[in-house]
Amino acid sequence: MITDFDELAFDFNKLIIDPRFDETVREVSELNVSFPGYNTNFRPTLDDLVFESAELVMPIGKINRVALNPKKGTKVSKNSVPICAYDESIIKFQSLEGSAFFTSHSMVVSDKSDYIPVSYITFYFYTRSSEIVKRSKHIRFSYEPEMDSKKDYIKDRIAFLQKAVPRKSILLIDGPLIGGDVYTFMIRSIKKFHEKDVIPIFFVKNSLSNLVTDNVKELRGRYNSDMHWSYNFLDAGQRTSFFTYRDRVNPDNAKVFCYLKGFDLSPQRVEMHIDTFSKYETAMADIMDLVYYLLLVQGNKFNPQVRPIAIAEMYARGTIKLINVHKLIKEVGIMPTMNQTRFGR
Repeated sequence: MITDFDELAFDFNKLIIDPRFDETVREVSELNVSFPGYNTNFRPTLDDLVFESAELVMPIGKINRVALNPKKGTKVSKNSVPICAYDESIIKFQSLEGSAFFTSHSMVVSDKSDYIPVSYITFYFYTRSSEIVKRSKHIRFSYEPEMDSKKDYIKDRIAFLQKAVPRKSILLIDGPLIGGDVYTFMIRSIKKFHEKDVIPIFFVKNSLSNLVTDNVKELRGRYNSDMHWSYNFLDAGQRTSFFTYRDRVNPDNAKVFCYLKGFDLSPQRVEMHIDTFSKYETAMADIMDLVYYLLLVQGNKFNPQVRPIAIAEMYARGTIKLINVHKLIKEVGIMPTMNQTRFGR
């Protein structure tokens, strides 16, 4: 977790490396064994959770189809409000001594002619060996490295975005607002984004969530998931009306969402915190038109996503390669697990 983020030299068009990065590498190298390779397919598990006994989903008005207007979306993209986007790339290594996680956080800001990037790279090593921890400063003791890595990842993501995102902007984030076991960190951060007049919007491309189909009487039992229902309900270039979700146990866990079908493919869920919707409700129709326009601009039917997020994803994957992780891992002496040897690259 970032504890001294404000002390970092910070500017766009720069690659920022956590000041503890080299020290953590050194401490791991002093363990005197080696990773054989790395797995670039790992991503944090932040899948949607369905709170079967604690949810309440209601449509805002009638459930209907809303036609999207890319021409209006073009106008929104050309106004004075910066459009920002975030994605990340994570490399995970499993060794006998512990688990290592490299993360590249990437955000881009779209101006009139280009995308301006800023990236932040972290390295965490988690172990259950108290002896290893005693001999180090940055290696972390953890009985659940998967969970602790997710907590550090989401805390770093929030700190990075709050520092990097310009005031009075729209922030497009790949991944759900509410999902997995660490979503509450993001929920608690929404107010700080609003203090900067930032509108955070979240995108979910793959989900088996049935928030709508389980809670709307007419749909219950007819569809496998909300994605299944909305694909059949919508034509390309349409979105559903908005729905609200409220957690009965914790009312702060609340969001507004809709399903958007850009192409004749599986739809996406576009969501935001309920406070975001309340504060910026008059702008939401324009923002949905903007989202559709940015999907068309990207034009990738095999991996449909808004263009700024696609650009952020490329920077995230590219900047993590600048560290030359493969060479670094070979130089660090860690004994890989058998699965890391078999499946790591």
